[in-house]
Amino acid sequence: QVQLVESGGGLVQAGGSLRLSCAASGRTLSSLATGWFRQAPGKEREFVAALRWSGTLYQDSAKGRFTISRDNAKNTVYLQMNSLKPEDTAVYYCATTTGITSDPRLYASWGRGTQVTVSS
Repeated sequence: QVQLVESGGGLVQAGGSLRLSCAASGRTLSSLATGWFRQAPGKEREFVAALRWSGTLYQDSAKGRFTISRDNAKNTVYLQMNSLKPEDTAVYYCATTTGITSDPRLYASWGRGTQVTVSS
C-alpha cells in the first residue's frame, strides 16, 4: 500500500495562489494515477484533478486555474492553484489508483488531507 501525506494548505485571499504537495512512500507515483479531491464540511468529496504519464483530467471549475504535476525524483505530486475563490475552501486530499479517473470509488489509497481556506 502507498502512504500519502498532503501539505501546503493554509489561508489565502481570493485571487491568490497556493501549491499543494502530495508526498508518497511505499510505491512510485509515476507508475500510478494520482488524483486530488476536496471536501467541505457536510458535503460529499468531489474530484478536482488527476494525472498519470498519459495525460491529465480536470474538473470544469478547476480548468484554467489549477495545474497538476509530478516530480519523479521527489516522488511527489503537486496541485498549483491560482485565482482562488471562496468556494475553493475545503480539505484537499490526494489519492492513487491504477488508471486515471474522476471516480473516488476507484482510488485505493488516500492521504489525510490539508485544509485550504480562501477569504473574500
